[in-house]
Amino acid sequence: MGLGFYLIMAAQFFSALADNALLIAAIAILREIQAPAEYEPLLKTFFTVSYVALAAFVGAFADSMPKWRVMFISNGIKIIGCGAMFFGVHPLIAYAIVGLGAAAYSPAKYGILTEYLPHRLLVIANGWIEGLTVAAIILGVVLGGALIKPEIAHHLLAYDFPLLETGIDTVAEMNLAIIGLLYLVAAIFNLWIPDTGVDHKPLKKNPFYLFHEFNHCLRLLWRDRLGQISLAVTTLFWGAGATLQFIVIEWANAALNLDLSKASMLQGVVAVGIAIGAILAARLVTLRKSVRVIPLGIAMGFIVMVMTLVRDTAIAIPLMVLIGALSGFFVVPMNALLQHRGHLLMGAGHSIAVQNFNENLSILVMTGVYSLLIKAGLHIYGVIVLFGCFVSALMWLIKRKHEANQREHDDVAHLDDTRH
Repeated sequence: MGLGFYLIMAAQFFSALADNALLIAAIAILREIQAPAEYEPLLKTFFTVSYVALAAFVGAFADSMPKWRVMFISNGIKIIGCGAMFFGVHPLIAYAIVGLGAAAYSPAKYGILTEYLPHRLLVIANGWIEGLTVAAIILGVVLGGALIKPEIAHHLLAYDFPLLETGIDTVAEMNLAIIGLLYLVAAIFNLWIPDTGVDHKPLKKNPFYLFHEFNHCLRLLWRDRLGQISLAVTTLFWGAGATLQFIVIEWANAALNLDLSKASMLQGVVAVGIAIGAILAARLVTLRKSVRVIPLGIAMGFIVMVMTLVRDTAIAIPLMVLIGALSGFFVVPMNALLQHRGHLLMGAGHSIAVQNFNENLSILVMTGVYSLLIKAGLHIYGVIVLFGCFVSALMWLIKRKHEANQREHDDVAHLDDTRH
């Protein structure tokens, strides 16, 4: 893979670690200020709105300069968002600033893989990058949960640096200071990522041109026979995954009587499963056979509904691992296929921007609907059943569409053979 790939992974790990620790810290601050319960899933909504609103610009921005520089700038924006929360800006607004940095970071993070590596290594690279990202999610939510534990928080607050007055007096300030340092470490790794030598397109100044170009790329990927299937699967996965983060926290409280700190650990268990699934997919699934994993998405929806029957943490943990493993095993090959098709059709940065637009629009819609259901007073078990049915039904429709595409392709190939 080369040293550059490992530097990309290190930068991604620390940036994702900070993102997920910050989510738990932001939830804790919302509870501390007694914000309405529906504000918690809205954190994800505010975080992802930049992915959708700026989709036409971030892809072009990522392709206009070396990807390491884009990643460095993006981590700087994340530090600003974390600092804003430290100085008392409302968590929803501050997390939206972090989301702005994440929106700019993502096309560079994934786009650099297609520039740095040959397509035959993309599934393996995605397995590693997703596995490492999930490891960061695990450690991020665990770190976020640990930092709000009273015994740990008060011990850290009691520590004094010699000859240095930090001005950190609360648990929230301490958490945000530690998370800010993680973003800084990620930014330092960005500086060491080598230039891939790929030619960069000058950034167009005309926003109407950028909208037109993005719309063209969007239609191009949705019309591609393999691109539309992989895009539909990853779009559903990320929307469902973001919603599942909040479902697990609420379900852990209702079914297992766990507080936020312990529920965040259970989130980490799901992420362990995703890492296992991602690693297995990298070893067992080739790019050519990637679409064969779609039925696992249908199974995942049904297995999620089993959560309503669980009342014991000892049973909950392996169930969370299984849900995560199914997710990781089917999304990694789909992600690699989508990157490959996008790179062939339009270029890395634009392709990832289109992917981010769809996936984060899905996150906005699904977390928004979840927030409305919670506000309406629907019990978490009812939410889980609706969620599981929705995921399975949509994955089944995607499977049917892929089969129809295959039949159409075979018919065209047969017609060409008869003509010759």
